[in-house]
Amino acid sequence: MALSTWWLFVGMTFVVSATPGPNMLLVMSVSARQGFQAALQAMLGCMVALLLMMSLSAAGLGALLQSFPAVFDALRLAGAAYLAYLGVKCWRAPVQSDSASDQAVALPSAADVPEAKTLSGGQVRHGHSMSVARQGFLVAASNPKAILFAAAFFPQFIQPDAPQFAQFGILLATFSVIEVGWYLVYAASGQRLSAYLQRAHVMRAFNRLTGGVFVGFATVMALAREH
Repeated sequence: MALSTWWLFVGMTFVVSATPGPNMLLVMSVSARQGFQAALQAMLGCMVALLLMMSLSAAGLGALLQSFPAVFDALRLAGAAYLAYLGVKCWRAPVQSDSASDQAVALPSAADVPEAKTLSGGQVRHGHSMSVARQGFLVAASNPKAILFAAAFFPQFIQPDAPQFAQFGILLATFSVIEVGWYLVYAASGQRLSAYLQRAHVMRAFNRLTGGVFVGFATVMALAREH
């Protein structure tokens, strides 16, 4: 792989990864509600799902989905349903006022989204960290278009006359570094929001905003016909 080709891949991936989507929104909202450690768990779940899906695309699943549109549509609608469910949970997450003042608000409990209990200060309990990672995995895996994207995007930067496995590994590692970098940017943004979420009316508005955006993503995914 030529160095110029790699730099082109870096530039295009940087722009694609920066685009707000369900993964980035989840990382930011988890960071705002539950703290940076919880956001790291969400990042882990998202990355495991993305790397798995891209590996499957390299194995030919992308071509399989293109050959069987009904299978793709079933996966797409299932993913849209999960994002809609997540949005409703965010919208309906209860906001409890502090007993001493109506200005303070408790963070969502384990029954809310994301699915993890919190300690004072927004730290995730160790026994529930896997539930946050699972949330990230399911959100990232909810969009089967990631498989088709990888199947269409990666081959453009792979030279057919050179070892393809090594080139795919380089591209996948590069993508991972850039994607995680943007996750950290969104998580830092969530941390800045957390100070404002201590007020009940702000937390309520944030819950409804993030819930509405998740439902919006679900609607776009459900109505999309091109694949």
